[in-house]
Amino acid sequence: MLSLLAIGVAHARVTRIVVDEVTPLTGERRGYEELRGRAFGQLDPKDSHNAVITDLKLGAEADGLVRYETNWVITRPVDRERSSGFLWHDVPNRGGEVRLQPGELKAGDIGLRSGWQADNAGNTGVPRTRPEAALNHYVRAPVARVNGKPVTGPVMARIVNRSGPDSQPLMVQGNPMPYLPVSLDTTRATLTVHTKETVDGRITTAGTVDPKDWAFARCDHGQPFPGAPIDIDASHAPSNLPIHVCLRGGFDAGKVYQIVYTAGNAYVLGVGMAAFRDVGAFFRYAKADDAGTPNPIAGQVRGSAIRGVSQSGNMVRQFLFMGLNQDEAGRQVHDGAWAIIAGRRVAANARWAQPDGVLELFQMGSEGPQWWVDWADKARGLPAKGLLTRCTASRTCPKVFEHFGAAEVYALKLSLEWVGSSADTDIPLAPDVRRYYVAGSPHGGGGGGFRHEADTASFNCPGNNFGQATLAPNPLPHRELRSVLSAAMRDWVLKGTTPPPSRYPTLARGELVDPTQKAMGFPRGVPGIPEHVFRPENFVFPVFDYDWGPGFDRVEASGVPDQIPPKIKRVLPAKVPRVDADGNEVGGVPTVLSMAPLGTYLGWNITADGIHAGQVCNYAGGYVPFARTRAEREASGDPRPSLEERYVDHAGYVAAVKAAAEKASAEGFLLSADRDRLLKEASESDVLR
Repeated sequence: MLSLLAIGVAHARVTRIVVDEVTPLTGERRGYEELRGRAFGQLDPKDSHNAVITDLKLGAEADGLVRYETNWVITRPVDRERSSGFLWHDVPNRGGEVRLQPGELKAGDIGLRSGWQADNAGNTGVPRTRPEAALNHYVRAPVARVNGKPVTGPVMARIVNRSGPDSQPLMVQGNPMPYLPVSLDTTRATLTVHTKETVDGRITTAGTVDPKDWAFARCDHGQPFPGAPIDIDASHAPSNLPIHVCLRGGFDAGKVYQIVYTAGNAYVLGVGMAAFRDVGAFFRYAKADDAGTPNPIAGQVRGSAIRGVSQSGNMVRQFLFMGLNQDEAGRQVHDGAWAIIAGRRVAANARWAQPDGVLELFQMGSEGPQWWVDWADKARGLPAKGLLTRCTASRTCPKVFEHFGAAEVYALKLSLEWVGSSADTDIPLAPDVRRYYVAGSPHGGGGGGFRHEADTASFNCPGNNFGQATLAPNPLPHRELRSVLSAAMRDWVLKGTTPPPSRYPTLARGELVDPTQKAMGFPRGVPGIPEHVFRPENFVFPVFDYDWGPGFDRVEASGVPDQIPPKIKRVLPAKVPRVDADGNEVGGVPTVLSMAPLGTYLGWNITADGIHAGQVCNYAGGYVPFARTRAEREASGDPRPSLEERYVDHAGYVAAVKAAAEKASAEGFLLSADRDRLLKEASESDVLR
């Protein structure tokens, strides 16, 4: 028995897989089949490959190992001869599904997705029954314990832009707060009211609420204060039991309610990151699990890439920073990595971290290096380090793509990665990193098309109930660039084909400037854009240098944050792209709609109401169409030339689209099929008909 245990410790890994379901696919995925299953694995806290994981030893069982369970989905060609041999290991965003793109299906790529987010909340919640039927992606990870008892500590949650007499759930983005209070006694917690919060971190408070005037309770459906107490049994998954707060007199949408309480279910979040590593390594390298269950894609993978979008793209960056592209056997897990619309590291390796956070006030994610090469963090006084420091030492770094839109600059604090904490130097890229910026585009790209009229439908800005936008949504797409980069990553890994050169704004070329209307060169008088939005308290979300307390590692963003909420030590400077006379950004990849514009495409929008009124509306993009005629333009005072002044007529606009498409294609940023489609769409559009 001892010898078997020793073998297990020396080779901690995925030890068992279960295939729960095999389904033939139809439609555009015809010729593929989908396999759903679960993986069971173990981690050795003594292994140096796992040393980076916070609290790992506190999650160990009696034999010293940490065990986990996660689910996975494989999408593979039924005919193995059709397979390209390339595997996309996609990172689920908040437990959701991810599909191969049409070009990837046509190429015969293999898709794999598996769980990583171990906070057990909402769409990442661990199924309480029938895990084999779960459609969400989860990781069953242990809770940190000392002497058999769960550790406890302070956590914070916020109620934003919600009103009425009913109780309100504590949410992080769209999922419930994952950490349960150890007690319903409100004298052991603090509820503070904020009446104003500026973008640059200035807070106006209205004091604290008397503990007798609020409760951890449900007081909806006609149940008056103090309501029905919530269940805080830690055996109940928070995903099934969101924490509700009831307030005497109800909530006011013009205020923020910030609650600090003691929690007791500190999930070892880094276990989920390691589980993702081990699942990727198993399906790439293993023939079978310990019981002889065969790997369903054994021998089929010649190259692979990890890929994530937004929150899951931040996970890709954190994955590489933690050195997890090397497994416990010392092997490189993935040949490529693609972080999409993601400019920071996800908070997934500190006690009480909230992986769902989107960098709203007092949320982790911008701590430590966000850049690729070793670079000194001058403003924060931290040593030189980069996202690739660990994999460079182990020689397991992948080939990297990252691409962004403008929304990441204005609300998701992207410029820190480009110019550092002092915002005074262009930080170089590592040799095998390519960076692409889609100037003026919204988070994830817009719907595309050649439609001049603004979509007047109102919409809510993303985030924790952030508010409603005043400007129309931005249609500038990422679709065409994603198609280019998908093919380029496969060819880079499998064939060594050089991808398109990096394209993004820099200080050296004068394309990055201070975030003021004057420095940007943003034109005055654009309809719907008041000048007060450019004030520091309203405009770009800066990075805050937080003090989380002595137990928190500011470089690693790991350890135990015990100062909650954190103190803001300083506000770090940010840069934004310069704009042209139309207010459109310069310095990105060539895109057809930006080179043949129908209006001003913004990576930001303006909040209409609530506590954030007049400020940038989190990471929502905006669009302000040009006037159609000179007379319309002059009547509104719009400084931007009208469509007729630019293109004369419909044929002139189609000619502009054709010239833009040819330029993008010639520079390697537009596939021929997309070029032909865009020309057809422009010809059939109503622009200047």
